[in-house]
Amino acid sequence: MGAFDGLAVDLGNLHRLSKAQTRSISAENFSGAKGAGGLATAGTGANCARELGVGWKVSPSVRIDAGSTFTLADIAGPGAVQHIWMTPTGNWRRSILRIYWDDQEQPSVECPVGDFFACGWGEFAPVNSLAVCVNPGSAFNCYWPMPFRQRCRMTLTNLADEPMVLYYQIDYALNDVKDDAAYFHAQFRRVNPLPYKEVYTIVDGLRGQGQYVGTYLAWGVNNNGWWGEGEIKFYLDGDEWPTICGTGTEDYFCGSYNFENKTTRQYQEFSTAYAGLPQVIRPDGVYRSQQRFGMYRWHITDPIRFGQDLRVTIQALGWRAGGCYLPLQDDIASVAYWYQTLPTAPFPALPAREFLEVY
Repeated sequence: MGAFDGLAVDLGNLHRLSKAQTRSISAENFSGAKGAGGLATAGTGANCARELGVGWKVSPSVRIDAGSTFTLADIAGPGAVQHIWMTPTGNWRRSILRIYWDDQEQPSVECPVGDFFACGWGEFAPVNSLAVCVNPGSAFNCYWPMPFRQRCRMTLTNLADEPMVLYYQIDYALNDVKDDAAYFHAQFRRVNPLPYKEVYTIVDGLRGQGQYVGTYLAWGVNNNGWWGEGEIKFYLDGDEWPTICGTGTEDYFCGSYNFENKTTRQYQEFSTAYAGLPQVIRPDGVYRSQQRFGMYRWHITDPIRFGQDLRVTIQALGWRAGGCYLPLQDDIASVAYWYQTLPTAPFPALPAREFLEVY
């Protein structure tokens, strides 16, 4: 096999030989260099390994101090990131993941780590999908293929007042990249509360050619009643009116009829290869008043292609008396995932720390 585009190997071609070189970065091998793992003499496990020495889990994790940024990976290309695993402690909304491609100053990924891995409410929920898996106890896994030509730089910033501990592993391959391979992007937004009669913007200002491949929403409801009548809309390449217009929030996330289990008369969590509602946080009648939902939709088999620009919005819509729609003022956070050509257009400024917080 020659040049590759970073696409995941499947069972159909797993047997085929390749000249790609497999590498992995972790706290036991910060550079990912061949034959350089397990050589640390200092690290978070040094005291535990004091009677065993080098090679015995001396540096399994890193400590990221409050207010500091740690470089997870700095890789010279060409190549492709194939898998990311991490277990961040602390407040997931205050840990910001950024990825920079080919020496751009502008990140192509900027997102709180929990939301990036479809866990936006700071609480564990199992996710079982092709692109993202979240496993017990707080194991975040990403399988989005991420090809790059010159350089991949990945950082994690701790905005909290306390240090955090991070176990992590970044698996990648070095090989030539095909000419038509685009770059992975992910952008976080949050509005709380959404102003009355305003439409929530998932992403806007994209410039270049590419394909939209996924949406994650962390939706906090501030009203009684059903909250998901709103339509998602995709405006492609200068559209005044959308080319793609959904029929309801749960419909877009591949559910139906309010995500309700008709037997239990409760919201029904689910997690599948391409779509899911893995997290439903229910009020307890004392201190937890708002219902909160986490849901994802991956456009893996149905990517939304755009040639020059893209805007994606969703309505927050419930019901008022008399069978009329009620525009809602909910707490909505989102992550948009897409591939595109470089350069990356500047993202809106990430909300300040107090406006990132789940409260």
